[in-house]
Amino acid sequence: MSPAAAPVALSRRLLSSLPTTTAKTIKICNQLTPLPKAYSRSLFSSSSALRMAHMVDGYPPLRLLLIGSPGAGKGTQSGRIQNNFEVSTISSGDLLRKNIAQGTDIGKRAAKEMKNGAFVSDEVMVKLIDSELGKLGAEQGWLLDGFPRTMTQAQTLDHTLDSLNQPLNLVIHLNVPEEVILQRIMDRWVHIPSGRVYNMTYNPPKRAGLDDVTGEPLERRPDDNPETFKIRLQKHHELTEPLLDYYKNKNILVSLAGNTSDEIYPQIRELLQTRFKPEEPSAEAEGQGQA
Repeated sequence: MSPAAAPVALSRRLLSSLPTTTAKTIKICNQLTPLPKAYSRSLFSSSSALRMAHMVDGYPPLRLLLIGSPGAGKGTQSGRIQNNFEVSTISSGDLLRKNIAQGTDIGKRAAKEMKNGAFVSDEVMVKLIDSELGKLGAEQGWLLDGFPRTMTQAQTLDHTLDSLNQPLNLVIHLNVPEEVILQRIMDRWVHIPSGRVYNMTYNPPKRAGLDDVTGEPLERRPDDNPETFKIRLQKHHELTEPLLDYYKNKNILVSLAGNTSDEIYPQIRELLQTRFKPEEPSAEAEGQGQA
């Protein structure tokens, strides 16, 4: 057998060893819904047996990165995806707020940088994210919210994921107009300990100024003001353009546009249902469907 034919034979033996229904599901899934080229090529690499063994019910685990401007709705979309698909969410913002609230060394460094309108350093972010990824199993789907933000972070992340045999297989860019985002920021209030976000226009708290769950006071984030926000937006665009090109070249980037999270989420849902395991309808979703 030639070296080039060996990987194909390996994949055929793997499929033949699976239960008939699972093997058929994998074949049908690949015929009807081609995976990104980079991922498809990996199915016939020397580690193809491991990758296919990590499939659940014939579907690859979702390993998703959300990219978007500050205030684009990454947190909202992460929550919806987590509620309807089998994923764990790793939010760089939540991790930072947790460390800031606990007064850790990393939290103190991050708070100082954020107060000046700067993004948190690569060293701090990489340490936080690597620790969280190391806790997840190979079959666990996950979603990254807010990380990576720089090319250095992206390349370091790829190195970590390769070592864990859990490469990214989808990057979604939330494309929301800047004027819409600015208005969201001005109307935003946050429960700092939990990271719960309220908007006075479309998602106000039940009692003015108080968190719905704990009843504790809401606050504005230190960087939620026009001057600091404009600095953040400018820096975001400078850093994000190379990232978008990087993931586009990997053939895993999809850009979805809309003015609100309600406009964008149906696009996300359709995309995930097509490429990955269909969502499990929540009781809330079922109730809305009957109304």
